[in-house]
Amino acid sequence: MGNQFNSVGSFILGVALVLASVGTANAAVPFYEGKTIKLIVGFSAGGGFDTYSRLIARHLGHHIAGNPAIVVENMTGAASLLAANHVYKVAKPDGLTILNFHGNQVINQVIGKPGIEFDAREFEYIGIPTQDNVACAFTKASGITTFDALRNSKTPVKIGGVAPGDTTYNTAKLLIAALKLPLQLVAGYKGTAEVRLAAEAGEVSGGCWQWESIKSIWRQGLDSGNVFIVLQVNPKPHPELAKVPNAVDFAPNENAKQILKFGGHDPAAITRPYAVAPGTPKDRVQLLRKAFNETLKDPEFIADAKKSRLDTDPLTGEEIEKIVLQLFKIEPSIVNQLKEILK
Repeated sequence: MGNQFNSVGSFILGVALVLASVGTANAAVPFYEGKTIKLIVGFSAGGGFDTYSRLIARHLGHHIAGNPAIVVENMTGAASLLAANHVYKVAKPDGLTILNFHGNQVINQVIGKPGIEFDAREFEYIGIPTQDNVACAFTKASGITTFDALRNSKTPVKIGGVAPGDTTYNTAKLLIAALKLPLQLVAGYKGTAEVRLAAEAGEVSGGCWQWESIKSIWRQGLDSGNVFIVLQVNPKPHPELAKVPNAVDFAPNENAKQILKFGGHDPAAITRPYAVAPGTPKDRVQLLRKAFNETLKDPEFIADAKKSRLDTDPLTGEEIEKIVLQLFKIEPSIVNQLKEILK
């Protein structure tokens, strides 16, 4: 009898150990193993946002347990507003959809722009590959090869833009308001790649957007002398643009400086955020943040970025959160002015 009980007990114990080992094995399988992450870029292929995202997509999976595939999808419209709304409202909060949208949409929420169906404070931010510096590039054919030529132009100088919320659009509006520059904004392009092509075709004279993007996607024009950087819009001169006039130095008063700071300088620090939907499990958020940080330090990634002439000056997800919250604390008087300027 005792032997029977011992046999039964041994059998039960054996089954329990097998089940436990199976459970442990299942628990050890990384969530991302065999899965595909969709990286949604709010701009067209070939532009600065797309170029950075495809670079990151080539390396990010190597730093995520399970080594998932990462596929880039372009969801254009309203300067990435459609993409941001989609991820906020539609995408499952499972960590399998990453959004790359324009950080200026945060200031657009602050000033109450229509069409925003998300709360920027609720996204789970993963990181930013570089803090942007803004420059204005014009073709030699336009005749605008210096800042003096721009501000002294007797006729409006056409400048290409995407849509409210994009740097091309907001910068033009800010320069018209703060410095009274004779610019005529021609908006509606899908991205900076299209603005560049429009300038080369003579539809517009140039455009203002991230220097980090301009020097990558318009390198041929810069090297050939067919493109000139005539102005930068930064809190302090960029080292590579040390001899280029800086907009803030021509601001006529303190109010104009404030307009440039809160409408341009501060949002530029978070121009290229990567985020996942609100409600994404915290452990997956932390895993993606860690992977993003490791990717930006990866020697292979850095070499690839240099080859593409892309700068890296990253911010962590936690740092982005702090900046976003600060933008919601701008003085009401400045908010009202920005609302009028960027309408």
